[in-house]
Amino acid sequence: MSDKPTVLFVCVHNAGRSQMAAAYLQHLSGGRIEVLSAGSAPTDQVNPAAVQAMAEEGIDMSAEKPKLLSDAAVRASDVVITMGCGDTCPIYPGKRYEDWELEDPAGQGVDGVRIIRDQIRQRVTALIESLGQPVTTD
Repeated sequence: MSDKPTVLFVCVHNAGRSQMAAAYLQHLSGGRIEVLSAGSAPTDQVNPAAVQAMAEEGIDMSAEKPKLLSDAAVRASDVVITMGCGDTCPIYPGKRYEDWELEDPAGQGVDGVRIIRDQIRQRVTALIESLGQPVTTD
C-alpha cells in the first residue's frame, strides 16, 4: 500500500490530453504521485503530435500506449481528472473529480498541440501543489 496520492487522467481516446497530463505529472512530481491514464474508447497509438510536443519539453512519451478505462483504475485513484469523456467515467463516493475543459489535439499539428500542452502543464502544476507536493523544476 502506498502513501502516495494516485491521480487518474481520462479522455476518450487516451491518445493526447490524458497522456500529456500523465507524463507531466510523472515528470513534475518527481515520482511522488502515482499516475494513471486511460480512455473510454482508446485508439491504437498515442498522437504523434503530442509525442513531439512533449519531446520538446524533454519528456519522452514514445513508448506509451493508450489504455482502456477500468473500474479498478477509478477505485484505485484519489483524484480522477476527466478531459472530455463525460458520463463514461464511473463515480465513486470519496473521490475527488475534476473536469478539465481542454481542446482535443486530435487532427491538429504540433503548433496547435503546443498550446494545449502548455495549458496542461499549468493545470498539472496547480494539481501537484493542491496535493501538497513540491513541483520539480526543470
